[in-house]
Amino acid sequence: MYGNNDTLRILVVEDDEDDFMLINEYLKKLRAWKCEVKWIYRYDEAIEELCRHHYTLCFSDYRLGAKNGIDLIRDVQARTCNTPVILLTGRGNYEIDIEATKAGAFDYLIKADLDVDKLERTIRYTLERIQNLQRLRESERKYRSIFEKSKDIVFLAAADTTVFNINPAVAEILEMSVEDIIGKKLLDFIPNPAQRAHFVETMEKETEIENYEIEMLSEKRTLRTCLVSASYQLESNEEKYIQGIIHDITNLKKAEAATIQAEKLAASGRFIRTLAHEVRNPLNNINLSVENLLEQSGGEDDKLYLEIIQRNGKRINDLITELLQSSRPSDMDLQPVSLQEVVRQVIDSVADRAMLRNITIRYESNEQAATMKADASKLVMAILNIVINAIEAVKDGTGVIDISLQSRSKHVLLQISDNGIGISPENKSRLFEPYFTSKRNGMGLGLATTLTILRAHNADIEVDSELDHGTTFRLVFQLN
Repeated sequence: MYGNNDTLRILVVEDDEDDFMLINEYLKKLRAWKCEVKWIYRYDEAIEELCRHHYTLCFSDYRLGAKNGIDLIRDVQARTCNTPVILLTGRGNYEIDIEATKAGAFDYLIKADLDVDKLERTIRYTLERIQNLQRLRESERKYRSIFEKSKDIVFLAAADTTVFNINPAVAEILEMSVEDIIGKKLLDFIPNPAQRAHFVETMEKETEIENYEIEMLSEKRTLRTCLVSASYQLESNEEKYIQGIIHDITNLKKAEAATIQAEKLAASGRFIRTLAHEVRNPLNNINLSVENLLEQSGGEDDKLYLEIIQRNGKRINDLITELLQSSRPSDMDLQPVSLQEVVRQVIDSVADRAMLRNITIRYESNEQAATMKADASKLVMAILNIVINAIEAVKDGTGVIDISLQSRSKHVLLQISDNGIGISPENKSRLFEPYFTSKRNGMGLGLATTLTILRAHNADIEVDSELDHGTTFRLVFQLN
C-alpha cells in the first residue's frame, strides 16, 4: 500500500488542455501523496505509453475523438497491461457507468463534481483495490501452481461427477488429456458397481468421503488403485458441486503385494523343504527295502506288487523334486543373453500349437539390442509358461496374443497380452502359489516356477486382468 509522501506516477489521457490543467491542479493539492503527472492527448500514443511504462494509475477522459475511454481500457487489457484506469466524463450517464464497470474501470468520475477530496478518496480506494487484487492474484498463482503441479488428480465436478475442471495429473493416472476428460463422469472410470454405489451413497448421506480405496480403469484399460477424498460444496446460487483429490497408490499396492508374495513364497519354500526332507527319508528306506525284496523274491506275484511299489515310490520322489524346483531354482548358468533371441525361441516353440488353433501371435520389438546376464534355458521356460497360459486362455480362431519387447535406458519391458477369458480377482491373488490351478489337468507349478526363475534374475512381474477382457503380464528386467 502506498503511504504518505509516496510518489504516484499518473498518466492523464485528455484531449482538452483546460480539463487537463484542472485535474493537474487537483493532483498537486493532494495531501497524502506526491504526483508525477504526464499528459497525453492522442489515443494511440496513450496506448503505447501505458504498455511501455509503469504507471500507478491512469485518468482518462471518456470521449477521445473517434474512440473513448472504454476502448482504451479494453485495448490495454488486450496487451496484458494492468494499469488501473479511472474514467472522467463531462456529465453523469448511468449506462456509461455500467459499461465502464463491466469493461474494468476502477472508478467513474464526473468532472463538474470533481474536487481535491473526491479525487483523493478515489485514489485511495483505487490503491486499496489494487493491493487486494495483487493479493488475490498472488494467492491464485500459488494455488494454481499447487493445482497444476500436483501429482494427485485435483478435480471439480458437478453433483453427478461430470468433470468441469481438473489438473494435468489426470494424464498420468487415467491416461487422458485434460481436454478429453472435461464433460465426462468420474463414475464411468470406476468399473466395480459396488464401489460406485458406495461412493454415491456416502456422498449423499455424509456430503463427503475420505481416503476411499477404489479401482479406476484408465482410458487404455489400465487398472489403477486410488484413494479418493471428495466433498460437496455450494456455488453462490446454492447449486452443489464436488471438489476432490484422487491419489494413485497403484505402485504402493504392488509393492505391498510383492512383499506379501515374497513372504508367502519364503514360507512355502520352508514348508516344502521340510516336507521333502521328512518324506524322502522314509521313502528312501521303502525304496531300499523294495530293491532288497526284489532281489530275494522268487515269486512272480510278489515281484509284480513290489514293482508297483517301486514305480509309485519313484513317482513320489519325482513329484518332490518338481516341488523343490518350483520353490528353489537350481544353479543358474548366467551368460550374456539376447532377450530378443529368448523371446523368438518362445514364439517358435508355440508356433505350431497357435497355428493349429488359428491363434494370432503378434511380436513387436524396438531395434535396440537387449542383452543381459541370464540363464537362457530357464528364462525360456519361465516366459514359455506365460505364453502357453495365454494360448490356453483365448478362443480358437479369434485369439490374439501380443508380445512386445521394449528396451529402456536401464531396463527392458517384456509385455505379453491376450484377449482371453481373463482372471478373477480371487484367482489373481493366488496366481503364483504352488499347486494352485484353474485347469482341469494342471499341476499348478508352471507360474510358481516362472516367478522363482524371474526372482533369480532380479526381474519384476506384474499382472493386469479383467474377466472377459484378457490378461497382461509385464516383466521388467534390469539391464547389467
